[in-house]
Amino acid sequence: MAINIEQARHNMLENQLRPWDVLDKRVLGVLSQVHREDFVPEAYRHLAFADLCLPLGHGEVMMKPVMEGRILQALNLTPTDCVLEVGTGSGFFTACLAHLAESVTSLDIHSDFTTAAATRLRTVSISNVELLTAEAICQWQASDQFDVVVLMGAVFQIPTRMLSWLNPGGRLLAIRGDSPAKDVVRFSWEKQDRYREESLFETDLPYLIHAEAPQTFTF
Repeated sequence: MAINIEQARHNMLENQLRPWDVLDKRVLGVLSQVHREDFVPEAYRHLAFADLCLPLGHGEVMMKPVMEGRILQALNLTPTDCVLEVGTGSGFFTACLAHLAESVTSLDIHSDFTTAAATRLRTVSISNVELLTAEAICQWQASDQFDVVVLMGAVFQIPTRMLSWLNPGGRLLAIRGDSPAKDVVRFSWEKQDRYREESLFETDLPYLIHAEAPQTFTF
């Protein structure tokens, strides 16, 4: 059965995002402007606006709309921010970042994700994004610093080297901990090697590769 795309988009904003206090006008505007359905795998396009995580392949998922909205709001992006996104996924969140910030560097370990995201972003005329296929947790080294670093998958612990990628006054947002209740945490740069940590809310998402919780053995 065909769905009314614009009505579904409106319902997503009014019935999912606003009740969870996603009220920032810029965030709501970009989630309305960027067509989520164009970034969802074809098999799940009819669920583009559902309150669900959608499979992307490789054990990865596309966040629920409400989670995307809450994280975008928590980043408090400005038009001059340079952003590093770890975990490109479908490219939808990348597109939202690109609308709210000056530039976005987005990494994903899966080359098919970055290739597909590049096509989708080009189709919607987004040109302020650099996509890289790279392993971010252990290997990739930033040549520049960023105003914002956002990790789009979970980590058991924050890789401390990522904090060094922040500009003075910058912030890093990550999903940290162990299932089923991981914390969304924001680190804000205060001075050299000193960061203010805030716990914002709980969620549960798959770990980024090489960021998993250590295995425990029971007998």
